[in-house]
Amino acid sequence: MRSIWNGSISFGLVTIPVKTYSATDRTSSVSFVRIHEKDGAQIQYRKICELDGEEVPNEEVGKGYQTPGDDTIVPITDDDLSRLPMPTAKTLSILSFTDPDEIDPLQMDKAYYLGPNGAAATKPYALLREALEDHRKVAIGKVAMRGRESLAMLRAHDGALVMHTLLWPDQIRPVTGVAPDDVELRENELTLAETLMDSLGELDPAELHDDYREAVEELVAAKLEGEPVAPAASGTSGAQVIDLTAALEKSVRAARGGGEADAEAESASVTPIRGRKTAKKGEAERGAAKKSGTAARKSTEKKTAPVAAKKAPAKKTAAAPKAAGGRTKGTSTARKTASAGTSQKSTASKTTSKSTSKSTTSKSTAKKATAKKTAAKQTAAAKTGKRSSA
Repeated sequence: MRSIWNGSISFGLVTIPVKTYSATDRTSSVSFVRIHEKDGAQIQYRKICELDGEEVPNEEVGKGYQTPGDDTIVPITDDDLSRLPMPTAKTLSILSFTDPDEIDPLQMDKAYYLGPNGAAATKPYALLREALEDHRKVAIGKVAMRGRESLAMLRAHDGALVMHTLLWPDQIRPVTGVAPDDVELRENELTLAETLMDSLGELDPAELHDDYREAVEELVAAKLEGEPVAPAASGTSGAQVIDLTAALEKSVRAARGGGEADAEAESASVTPIRGRKTAKKGEAERGAAKKSGTAARKSTEKKTAPVAAKKAPAKKTAAAPKAAGGRTKGTSTARKTASAGTSQKSTASKTTSKSTSKSTTSKSTAKKATAKKTAAKQTAAAKTGKRSSA
């Protein structure tokens, strides 16, 4: 970084030699040159004397002072200026220390970094910097740079000393006639404005960039490549606000939700239709249960079909005891088992086993009853035969 001015800081009886560096860079901002529209050639600026109309070289250009309200110009040479009583010509003389809030930002002009000039200036430079940081003060003084004297503010910043040239108080114009008078504000409007301020949060310097410069660079690149220039998007005017309260509420929602679309979606709330989703869900569950029941029934019928075929003879065999007057439970149990086609496999197997056991018992009982009747008939026939012989 190249130094643009060498001087010293006068701090009481302490003198600190410093070098001055420009703290800002305006070369990155958009700048245009003037051209002749007919042929595109750049227009040159020449120093022309008003008396003879001839161009004046730079070595013949001097200074002059024009008195206010008069066309008289008084020539001033560098030798004249060097003899003026200006103690701040090469020195920043500190006059006082004050709080940073006492300085009106309107007085801020240009900013410069100050660095120690030589090894002997390192310690007093660091001493003044630490004193400003610990005391949380800024130094106010006067300095003469580039042929004029200015007010200056000195502060500590990021391990260095920064000097801001300030405008004189009479260079600040009054605000008379600019601000409106007697504006009535409601309490909720002020509250919403403060809420919006809190919702926007802190500013990240890394996100700040010159959108206009980028647009100009894209425009130049498109013209160099012969591509058509895209039309600019039409923006909405900020003067179309109708309801201040509604605009503040929408701004707060947008700041909290992350965008204007979220704010519009939140302001246009939609009530969901309750019951439709539940009804459809109930129909789906009933349909699934119905399908499950049908599948289970088909599976059970397939598995119990052989069992039913084996039970058919049991019904016919059980008819004989009933005709003979015997009462059994085999027929009733078999019928009940046959009608239970939708039961589970384990239940059907248990019922079939039980029915088969009871049917076997009924057959044994029927045989015993038939044998008793046959024996009784034979005994009766024998008695009748004896009576006939007698």
